[in-house]
Amino acid sequence: MYKNKTIGIFSHLLVWITLFCLPYLLSYGQEQELDRVKAHFWIPLFFSTIIFYLNYFLLVDRFLFPKKMIQFIGINVVMIAFFLFLKEYIEDNYFQNIIKKRLENTERTGPPFKMAVYIQILSYMAPLLFSIALKTTQRWNKTEAERKEAINIKLKSELQHLHYQLQPHFFFNSLNNIYAMVDVSPDQAKTSIHSLSKLMRYMLYETNEEKVALTKEIDFMKKYIDLMKLRISDKTTVNYSFPSGETGIYIAPLLFISLIENAFKHGVSASKPGTIDIKMTCNDNRVIFAVENTNFPKKTDDKSGSGIGLQNLEKRLELLYPAKYKFKTLLKNERFSVRLEVATS
Repeated sequence: MYKNKTIGIFSHLLVWITLFCLPYLLSYGQEQELDRVKAHFWIPLFFSTIIFYLNYFLLVDRFLFPKKMIQFIGINVVMIAFFLFLKEYIEDNYFQNIIKKRLENTERTGPPFKMAVYIQILSYMAPLLFSIALKTTQRWNKTEAERKEAINIKLKSELQHLHYQLQPHFFFNSLNNIYAMVDVSPDQAKTSIHSLSKLMRYMLYETNEEKVALTKEIDFMKKYIDLMKLRISDKTTVNYSFPSGETGIYIAPLLFISLIENAFKHGVSASKPGTIDIKMTCNDNRVIFAVENTNFPKKTDDKSGSGIGLQNLEKRLELLYPAKYKFKTLLKNERFSVRLEVATS
């Protein structure tokens, strides 16, 4: 912030110094009459500086932006008229030689007074219009920055909501699965509770960052799959394949778990055989995650899982990876498959 202000002040000084030296730069190598420069250039430039900064720091914000147009125009008309009068007064009282030359020129070429006044008015209008343009641009930039910041805050808030929404959903589904084991296999239920505590520890303490290492997500998914395998019968075959070793990829946390949950939710039957195939591959900075499972439609009165996971996933993908992901689902021949491809950079 301090650096930007310093650059802004330096830029203003550079502009005014350049304008101040302009007569000498344009007439380099020629004789330049100092009184003429003072009367016709430096004095109007000084008045232009006052017009510019008075509007820039005060009048535009106080009158133009609040749409007090009459006051704004009136103040500037009075100010410009005053400077026109003041310039003539200064010339009449302090630059007599300039007046004599102007009168001599008037006798030879005719009265140029009105044209000179028009030119002076236009010269004073330039800093006025420039100050308006500059303040308007700055205001637009500030408004645009505030709009983007508001959008960013909204996106972060929505992502946080989705993240907090996913945690109880995951916990609820896992508890349902463990509850089903309590009477059938108490030892497995105890093991599952211990495994669930590890998973919840990761969800609560490791996933608050915007991105986590893909290897941590893979370890989390493996533990979840092993936990889910404890409650299914031998009729369901579960196969999974993940990249081994460090991938160097960082990704939004808990992005794939909903797809695995969905596979165990719809791909398991107590009486019929089924398979669940889970595969993840990495190609440069792209992560491809595919899940295929036998599809066993749930009854309409079965509310386990509530279907919130996939909805949550699609919303998060739109917010986190706009135009950087491909998400496809297919139901064919009693097999449901889903493929998610994410470009992480």
